[in-house]
Amino acid sequence: MLRKTHLALAANLVICVGTGVLAHAEPARPPVGPSAIAVIKDTAGTALGTLRIERYDMTKSRVTVNVRGLAPGFHGLHIHTAGVCDPQSVDATTGSPFSSAGAHLDPSAGSYGMAAGNLPSLLVAGDGTGNASFVTDRFAIAQLADSDGSAVVVHAKADNFANIPTRYTHASDATGAMGPDATTLKTGDAGDRVGCGVIRVLT
Repeated sequence: MLRKTHLALAANLVICVGTGVLAHAEPARPPVGPSAIAVIKDTAGTALGTLRIERYDMTKSRVTVNVRGLAPGFHGLHIHTAGVCDPQSVDATTGSPFSSAGAHLDPSAGSYGMAAGNLPSLLVAGDGTGNASFVTDRFAIAQLADSDGSAVVVHAKADNFANIPTRYTHASDATGAMGPDATTLKTGDAGDRVGCGVIRVLT
C-alpha cells in the first residue's frame, strides 16, 4: 500500500507516453497582467469591504467582492464610469449620494440589463456579511483606468436588470409609454447608492 508521502509525490509526476520517463508536472500559474482594487465605504466614510479584479485569462477577469455591515438581502452591484466617491454629491432626481461616480460603465451603449458595468447582485447574509466571486468578459481591466477612472457602487436594493416582462405594466406615463418606467431602465430599481469605492488599477 502506498504511503501518504508516496501519494503526494505521485500527484506531482507525469508519465511521458512512449518514453517511460517520469517528469515533474509544472504547477498551475495564475495569469499575469494588471489587477485592480477598491475599498468600498459608506456615506460616513466607514469601510464596508473590498473589490478586487484580477486577470483570469486572455479575455476575462475575475471579480471578487467582500462586504460587511450591510442590510441582509440582495444589493445591486455596478461598475461606474467616474473614479470619484463623494457622499455629498447627491443626485437631484433621486436624492442618492455618490452621484459623482457617474453612470454605469457601458462602452457599447447597450440596453441597461446588458451594460458592461452591471455585475451580479450581491447577496448579504443575516449577519450583514456577503461575498461573491465571478468571471466576466464584458470589460477589460485597462478600461477602468481611463482619464476619469472608475468606481464600484453598492446599492440599497436588488437590481432587476430592467427585466420587467411586458405583462407587468404601469399606467401610461407622460409620453404614453407603458412597461418598464424610466427609473427601472436607469437603475434596475436598485435604489440609493449606499457604498462606493474608487477603483485603483495596479500594473
